[in-house]
Amino acid sequence: LRMLQVKLIVTGDDFGYCPRRNQGIVDCFLAGAISNVSLLVNGSAAADAAKLARRYNIPIGLHANLSEGSPVCEVLKTNSSLLNQDGFFHGKMGFRTALSKGLLNMSEVKQELKAQVELFCELTGHLPPHMDGHQHVHVLPEVRHVFAEVLEEYGIKYTRVPIEPGLHNCDWIPPSLMDFYLGVEEDSFNTVDVFTKHGIRWPDIYIGLSTMGRNMSVSSICSAIDSAVLQLRARAPHSSTVTIELMVHPGYPSVPPHGGCGEGPDDFSQSWERRHELQTLIQPELQSHYKSRNIQLCSFKDL
Repeated sequence: LRMLQVKLIVTGDDFGYCPRRNQGIVDCFLAGAISNVSLLVNGSAAADAAKLARRYNIPIGLHANLSEGSPVCEVLKTNSSLLNQDGFFHGKMGFRTALSKGLLNMSEVKQELKAQVELFCELTGHLPPHMDGHQHVHVLPEVRHVFAEVLEEYGIKYTRVPIEPGLHNCDWIPPSLMDFYLGVEEDSFNTVDVFTKHGIRWPDIYIGLSTMGRNMSVSSICSAIDSAVLQLRARAPHSSTVTIELMVHPGYPSVPPHGGCGEGPDDFSQSWERRHELQTLIQPELQSHYKSRNIQLCSFKDL
């Protein structure tokens, strides 16, 4: 592995979710533990997050959200196929159910995605260099086409395709969660051609499902990176540079009623697992592992 240069983008997702999430993400960035963030523009602390990114020069992209909280497009806040009977997005699984029943209007999906890009520009003063999907909605059937069109229209070059090498060997992931992950993986495989056709790019390797929350440790991150790089080298022995995105969710636990995207913070946001990720990511052993493997932390604009 000596000759190989590895560019690692460590992305803190859900920036803007609540003040405590923002604080945790900034602390992580200042410690050199993450190198990029993904902003929820409908998050309750999104404007504050954008200010923090500007103040600390944190590379920032868009975490497109169609599943949690409220839309940002005024027209869709009332009476839209994207909303449940309570007037909020359908939720992580509810969105998938509504989609599979053919209940979601794709022109409304496009309208909301564009409104989120526009709001991102208003908050940050620039287009997002990368755009991915909260709860991986961007790789779902039908949605993937609309998502790709929006990226192409705005000239947003990079996204995330959550196909994680070695996922199938992770016997510590509970079966119900593994079913969800395998669904995400299958949707991602079916998305590759769509994104490619629209000229959209993504890093060589994605890691983040196997290392989320309580499953994150210095050794789980190191072994996920090492084995993914070895696998890639076996497939493409002559490449001199490998790019990786590690998706993480550091923060201090949300305290209701603060946080969320319109309907308060969810359980994962209030749990100890957020702080656990933060504490793991700032471990010096992790930084020294990166150094020993010639791994450089960077953001999408450095690719």
